[in-house]
Amino acid sequence: MLQYTDSFSDNLKMLRKYKRLSQEKLADELLVSRSLIGMWESGQRKPSFETLELLADYFNVRIDDLSGRNIKNNESTSNNEIYDIPGVMPLPKTYKRPRLGVIACGEPILAEENIEAYDDIPDNIKCDFTLICKGDSMINARINDGDIVYIKQQSQVDNGEIAAVLIENEATLKRVYIYDDKVVLQPENTKYPPFVYTKEEMNDIRILGKAVGFTSLII
Repeated sequence: MLQYTDSFSDNLKMLRKYKRLSQEKLADELLVSRSLIGMWESGQRKPSFETLELLADYFNVRIDDLSGRNIKNNESTSNNEIYDIPGVMPLPKTYKRPRLGVIACGEPILAEENIEAYDDIPDNIKCDFTLICKGDSMINARINDGDIVYIKQQSQVDNGEIAAVLIENEATLKRVYIYDDKVVLQPENTKYPPFVYTKEEMNDIRILGKAVGFTSLII
């Protein structure tokens, strides 16, 4: 059984070593920097509550346990077994990925400063982060205001694909068309014109990733 302390830093280090993970490997698993893991373990920085949720989910422990209260080996004390119930469809397995807000200038995309929450992603979708759709510019693609959009991180997409694009430190969701002399960001709503970028303006466009799915909040 794991021996807990009242220190988040010590508990995180203990859990990491228990799973035989290096700081680099844990950083890769959580999509954060190795230096951030080091600062958590040294006590130089404290994680947000949303990050605590992600860490607790990853290590399969309670948030209170991770933050310093009564860490137990979940394998020997688990009461979270799932049983099949006739006539009831079980919820799909999920994993957590960060939701990005405003992107801080000069920071890595998945830096903690850019993360405003964590979302549950269906296990069958490969996703690196999420965005909340704002406005009605993508309604013809059935993506509505407030929907959670799943993004696979990549720097290039094929013409016509829907992508998360960074413009002036804010991410927007549009269909992307890239030509030799211009970049066109096309809304999925006829009341909005396309956004066309030419010459030096093309250097201000940065593709963050491809939209691979979404969760609609409209029933």
